[in-house]
Amino acid sequence: MNEIEQLRQIIRESDRIVFFGGAGVSTESNIPDFRSQDGLYNQKNQYPYPPEVMLSRSFFDSHPKEFFQFYFDRMIALDAVPNPAHYALAKLEKEGKLSAVITQNIDGLHQKAGSVNVLELHGSVLRNYCMTCGKYYGLEDVLKLRDENGIPRCELDQSIIKPDVVLYEEGLDQEVLSQAVYEISHCDTLIVGGTSLVVYPAAGLLQYFRGRHLVLINRDATPYDDRADLVIRDSIGRTLSEAVND
Repeated sequence: MNEIEQLRQIIRESDRIVFFGGAGVSTESNIPDFRSQDGLYNQKNQYPYPPEVMLSRSFFDSHPKEFFQFYFDRMIALDAVPNPAHYALAKLEKEGKLSAVITQNIDGLHQKAGSVNVLELHGSVLRNYCMTCGKYYGLEDVLKLRDENGIPRCELDQSIIKPDVVLYEEGLDQEVLSQAVYEISHCDTLIVGGTSLVVYPAAGLLQYFRGRHLVLINRDATPYDDRADLVIRDSIGRTLSEAVND
């Protein structure tokens, strides 16, 4: 039995699947990840600070002009569309097999593909809020409300509009984290894809899994490979699409 057939069988046997995904899920939608050879951290950087500094809360507070210049240049992919992995997961949810998608991505592509119960550990670029009055703005609104320095400002009080994304030095949303723990601890199959499982606290979520099948789909080795029932080193989109659309 090959890997795709094994995954099909696991899906057939499962009643409550949870998918936990990282940046590798979106690379097939041409959104770069962070740590791979071609990732954001390894790209030639035209900015005077490393990306992990520019994406920190302290940098956002002290250098908003430079933060938003980098953010809109490198973190926003307006033309990105869902890939086969996103659509396969949405189909599994519609069929009643998949109970939740837990994602470290901030691009909103799971919802665009049709997934409903999506737990966004790191927030979303699609949601933005005034730091003073709390007014909500969509991404397109924010792009139109940038001042002469490129900083988006609230049309009500001219305060900075902050993306609803978790920056370095900020904690994860505890409600979302609690929901993710609940879903993982109650599922019978956990499929993990496109994540190195080395970044905490997200990677620590796997310790709550008590189900029957752990499946890892990732290009590189992870610390959990020896605990998995099935490890697949192939395209996430192709793997999930073939396994779900059999």
